[in-house]
Formats: sequence, C-alpha cells, structure tokens
Amino acid sequence: MSQALIGIASFVAALALFGNFSIHKIEEGHVGVYYRGGALLSSVSSPGYHFMFPFITSFRSVQTTLQTDEIKNVPCGTSGGVIIYFDRVEVVNKLDVKAVHQIVKDYTADYDSVLIYNKIHHELNQFCSVHNLQDVYIDLFDQIDENLRNSLQQDLIENAPGLTVQAVRVTKPKIPETIRQNYEKMEAEKTKLLIAVQKQRVVEKEAETDRKKAIIEAEKNASVAKIQWEQKVMEKESEKRMSEIEDTTHLAKERAMADANYYRVEREAEANKLRLTPEYLEMLRYQSITTNTKVFFGNKIPDIFVDPTAFAQSSASSQSSLPASGNKKT
Repeated sequence: MSQALIGIASFVAALALFGNFSIHKIEEGHVGVYYRGGALLSSVSSPGYHFMFPFITSFRSVQTTLQTDEIKNVPCGTSGGVIIYFDRVEVVNKLDVKAVHQIVKDYTADYDSVLIYNKIHHELNQFCSVHNLQDVYIDLFDQIDENLRNSLQQDLIENAPGLTVQAVRVTKPKIPETIRQNYEKMEAEKTKLLIAVQKQRVVEKEAETDRKKAIIEAEKNASVAKIQWEQKVMEKESEKRMSEIEDTTHLAKERAMADANYYRVEREAEANKLRLTPEYLEMLRYQSITTNTKVFFGNKIPDIFVDPTAFAQSSASSQSSLPASGNKKT
C-alpha cells in the first residue's frame, strides 16, 4: 500500500514538474519566440499561457511596444585629442510584431545590442572625430540627438526593417575639469555680455517707446488743432452763409417792396391815364369851382376879405370892368 502511494506521489510530482517547465506565460506587449536544440522555430506566440516540451524547447519574450534602451558612459575622442564621456544616451525604439521573427533570426533576441548599442558607440565616435571640443560641447551639441536618430534610422531601414527609432536623448558629456572651469568662466562672461546687450536693448526700446509716444502725442495735438481750426472755419462759413442768406432775403424783400410800389404807381398812373379824360377833368373843374367859389351880391365886398385901403385904390380901375351885378371870384 505504501509503495502504491509512493508511486502515485512520484507521478504527481513528475507531472507537476513537467507542467511547471512546459507551461509558460507571455506578457502583454510582448511575443514569444521558440528554440529547439538551438534552432529558431517558425512559430511566434501572442500574449497569454502557452505549452512547450520542457528541456527540449526554450522560449524568449520579445517586447513589441515602445522601449527605451540606455547606453551609459560612452567614450568619445574629439578632433583635438580630448577624450570626453557621454554619461547616458537613451534610445526610444519600437519593434513591429511582423518583423520579430526575421530580426531575431538575423540578430538574435538581443538584437538591440547589435543594432542600437554598438551603433550608438560608432556614430558618437564618428561625430566627435570630425569636430573639436567647442563644437561637441557647445556649438553643435543641440544637433547630436537628431543626427544620431537619423543615422540609426537610416541604418535600420537598410538592415532591420520593422525596427524604428522614435527619439534619441544625449546627456551633456563629461570633459576634463580644467577645461570645464574655463568653459564656465567663458559662459559667465557671455552671460554678462548678454545681460549688457539686453540692458542696451531695453534702453533702446525705452527710448524708442518715448519717441513713439512723443510722435503720437504730437500727432494727437496736431489732429486736435486741425479739428478745432476746421471747426472754426466751418463756424465762420456758417456765419457767412447765414449773413448771405439774410442779405439775400432782405434784398429780395426790398426788391419785392420796390416792385410792389412800382407796380402800384404804374397801375395808378395807368388808371389815372385812363381816368383823366377831358370830360372827367371838366367835371372836376366844375366841382372845384362849385366847392371853393363864393358869390357875393352888391356893390361892396366885405371887409373881412379885402383890405379897405387896397380896395379903395383898385376899385376905380376895376369898376368899369365889373358887371352891374358885381360878381367876384376868390
């Protein structure tokens, strides 16, 4: 009985050991590649649990999402013979799922060591060898990232299609201490110069601002003066126009009155011309005689009308001409 239990226990243990080495898990964002006897198999597994023959087949998990490879302490010699070190270079890259099998077949599962790490060392040394320390450390440092990315990507397009480089980040290189201190002093002087230049620009800008403000103020005053002058001219023109209108109105009124008087006199003259006929004049003469003539009867004119002395002197001469009745017209 005990031997049977021992056999069962041994079988279970062997089964568990077999299952432990045959069942494996592939994480999300990775794929699995398999080797049998050192040869790469054609199958590529997706994320999840998978089964394989233990001790005969082995697998490697290959990442297919964005990953960042770090290359540290990369030496570099400038054209002037100064050895500098790039403390860290980061390469962000991504492997396409469809290209996994071919790239692993050509460059093994550690493809990034060949295609990225070694390439970074080569490209940095190529760059440093044709530039001096001033270019590498100061003038052209901002171009190193882009130059490395372009060089890596061009090489990958030719040798490992499906692996793309998204970005490259390079830290400031370490240089000899004495040279670094000189650069710091130089940067301090440049900073002072930039500050002085900036102050000069500020002063120039302030002067330019004051000048523009003065011009604007002068233009404003000139515009106001022009508006006021135009307003006065318009007022004078309005007064002149009103005076002309008043004169024209007065002249028209006087002319109308003169025309009316002339017309009235003319009409009266025409009326008189039509009215003063011989018969009408004769009638008026008789009316005047009958209105203004008084007839006295007798041989004496009342003293109230005639001076007695004058009458006595002239009575003798006029006595013969008077009719017997003594008519006198006054």
